[in-house]
Amino acid sequence: MQVKNTLIKLVVAAAVMLPYAVSAQTSSINAFSPYTMYGIGELNTPGTLQMRSMGGVGVAMRTPGRLNLLNPAAFSTVPQKSFLFSFGLEGQNYYNSQKADGISKRTAYNTFNFHDIAFQMPIARKLGLGFSLTPYSSVGYRTKYTHDYKPTDPVWGNVGRVQYVYQGEGDVTEVKVGLGWELFKNFSLGLAAQYYWGDIDRSFVMTPTPITGNGTYSSTVGSDNYSISSIKGQVGVQWNAIMNQKRMLTLGATYDFGGDLNPEVTKRIYVGDLYSSTVKGDTTHLALVLPRQLSVGTYYQTAKWTLGLDYVYQNWGGRNKGTELTGISGQGNSYYEVAYTNTSTVKVGVEYTPNYYDVRKFMKRWSYRAGFRYGTYNQTYNGNKLAEYAVTLGIGVPVKFLGSSSIDVGVEYGRRGYNLAENLGLVRQQYFKFAIGFSLFANSRENGEYWFTRPKYD
Repeated sequence: MQVKNTLIKLVVAAAVMLPYAVSAQTSSINAFSPYTMYGIGELNTPGTLQMRSMGGVGVAMRTPGRLNLLNPAAFSTVPQKSFLFSFGLEGQNYYNSQKADGISKRTAYNTFNFHDIAFQMPIARKLGLGFSLTPYSSVGYRTKYTHDYKPTDPVWGNVGRVQYVYQGEGDVTEVKVGLGWELFKNFSLGLAAQYYWGDIDRSFVMTPTPITGNGTYSSTVGSDNYSISSIKGQVGVQWNAIMNQKRMLTLGATYDFGGDLNPEVTKRIYVGDLYSSTVKGDTTHLALVLPRQLSVGTYYQTAKWTLGLDYVYQNWGGRNKGTELTGISGQGNSYYEVAYTNTSTVKVGVEYTPNYYDVRKFMKRWSYRAGFRYGTYNQTYNGNKLAEYAVTLGIGVPVKFLGSSSIDVGVEYGRRGYNLAENLGLVRQQYFKFAIGFSLFANSRENGEYWFTRPKYD
C-alpha cells in the first residue's frame, strides 16, 4: 500500500509539472548564441543530471535504481515492483565576445528552464518501460549589424549605411518512449520511438539610410515560422562483460535513425514603398534535419568508483548538403558560407562514493562526480570547423539511508569557437550552467516500502 501511494504521488507530481515544463520550453529563449541563427539550433546535452555531471556519459550505464535516458536497453534493469522518477531544472549564463575590424564586442545573457521529466518501470520480468520529455535543441539570438555601401554599388545606388537586426527564438522538444528486454543473461536489447515537436521563429529588419541628408528609407521586415512535428527511432544494446560482487564492466551501443523534420514554413515579408525584395543573403536557410547517430560506450563500477567513456558520431553532413550565406559579414565585409558537418564527441566521467554504508558520517554517502566532453560543432564557416569542450562537476546527496533517491546538483563550464574565432572574426562563446535534479526510486518488499536494494552480481 505504501509503494502504491508513492507511485500515485509521483504520477500526480509529473502530471502537475508537465504543463508548466512544456509551457516554459516553448515560450522562452533557452539559448543565447549567434550560432543558433542557422539550422536546428544548439543541441542540449541529453541525460539526467547524474549523467551530465559526468561529462554526459551513459550509453553503457546499467545500474538498477538509476534512470538511463541514453540507451533503452538499460530499461530492462529496473527492479520488479519499482518505479523510477526524475525531474531536472537548468540555468545557463552565456558570455559572447567578438573582435572584428579592430573592434571588440561582448554580450551576456541568462536563461532558465526545465531539463528533463522521466520515469522508468518494469512491465514483466526482465522487461522494462521508459519515458522521457526533454528539450532537444534551442534557438535564441539577437544580433545587430551595420554595413556601409558605396555610392557606386550597382545594387543599392544612393543607399549609404544599412542596419540589419536579426533575431530568433524557439525550441524542439523530444518525447521518448521505449522498451528494454534482457534477451539472455547479461545482454539486453532496447527499442525506442522519439517524437519531436516545436516552433522556431526567425526575423530580420533592414533599415537603410541615404548617402546625403538625415532621412531614412522604409524598413524591410521579414519573418519565418517553422512548425515542427516528426518521429524517428532508436535501437540500443548493453552487455555485462564482467559482473561479480566486486566490480562490473558494461559495454553499450545505440543507433539513432535520422530523418527530415519537414517543418511547415510560413514566410512573411513587409516591404516599404521603395523596395520589393528581401535582404541579400537571407533568402535561404539550412534544412531542419535529425542526424543519424552512432554512440558506443563502456561503464566500469566498483563499490566506490564509477568510470564511464562514450564516443558519439553524428552524420549531419550526410543528411543535408545545402549551404547558407550569413546575413552578417566578417572580416573584409565578406559573408560566411555556413554548412552542416559530421561531428565526433568524446565524453569521459567519474563518480566517487567514499562509503555508501557509513551510518555515522553522512557526507561519506554522498556521490562526487566530474567529467569532460570534447568535440566539434555541427556547422562549418567557410569550411572551418569550430571546436567545443565542456568541464562538469556535481554531487549527489542521498535522501534516505541505503537509498537510491537523491538530490543532485551540477555545474558545467564550456567554450565554443575558441580555435578559430580570433582568426576569422567569429564569436568566441563561453557558457556556465547550473542544474538541480531530483531522482526518486520506490520499491516494495514484504516488510513494506524501501528505496534501495544493493544489487548482487553473479
